[in-house]
Amino acid sequence: MSRPTLLVFLLLVLIITSQFEWRQQLVSDAETTHTQSQKQLQISLREESVKEKIILSQEKKLQTLNELVQSLKEQLQQCRSNNETSNSTLSSMTGKIIELEQLQILED
Repeated sequence: MSRPTLLVFLLLVLIITSQFEWRQQLVSDAETTHTQSQKQLQISLREESVKEKIILSQEKKLQTLNELVQSLKEQLQQCRSNNETSNSTLSSMTGKIIELEQLQILED
């Protein structure tokens, strides 16, 4: 083989092998892009799941707070009723004490 023929042959081998490497890089880049998009989709799904859990948790806490408020309203109403009963009993007793004092003054 002559030297120019050998150089042409080596040049052809170099071109062919470099094209295989470029194709492999293109394929691996495409696979990487696909893998990244799948990971991004998984991350989005996880984020949505976490958001849903947070919303459900907040709704449960809100329901608990509403129940506590209702319970406190009922307790307040009971206290008001007891207070009104106590006030009426106290005013009734006060009236009787005043009557007794007046009777004692009249008797003296």
